[in-house]
Amino acid sequence: MSYVPPTPSIIDDIIAQVKFDANGLISAIAQAPDGVVLMLAWMNADALRETLLTGRVCYWSRSRQKLWRKGETSGQQQKLIEARLDCDMDAVLMVVDQTGVACHTGRRSCFYHGVTPEGLRDTAQPEISAEELYGR
Repeated sequence: MSYVPPTPSIIDDIIAQVKFDANGLISAIAQAPDGVVLMLAWMNADALRETLLTGRVCYWSRSRQKLWRKGETSGQQQKLIEARLDCDMDAVLMVVDQTGVACHTGRRSCFYHGVTPEGLRDTAQPEISAEELYGR
C-alpha cells in the first residue's frame, strides 16, 4: 500500500481541525502494518504538515525544540502508509513502513517494559546496538 498525499490546501484544512495542546503539540503514535505499536512521539503543526505532504514521518523533538525527521541520524526512517486522527482530534495514529528498528535502544518497539506481578520485565532485546545506530 502506498500513501497518496492530499493537496496542500486539504492538508491545511485538516490541520485547522486538529486540537493541539497548550504547547502546540499532538501525540503521535507510530504503528506497524501488523498492528505492533512502535513508538509515541509528538508533532506540532509543521511536523504534521510535512508528514502528510511528503509521506516521510517528521516529529517535534521536545528536548531539542526542533523538527525531527525520524531516521535522520540513525537511518531508521518511517514512511507513512496511512494517517488517522482520533475522535477528539487530539491524537494521530500513523501506520508506517519502518526501516529497521523504531526505538533508539535498538528494539523494534519502544514499548518493551512489560508490567508483571514481579515488576517490570523487558519483553524484547535490542536488535541492533546504539553504537551501530548512531555511531557512538
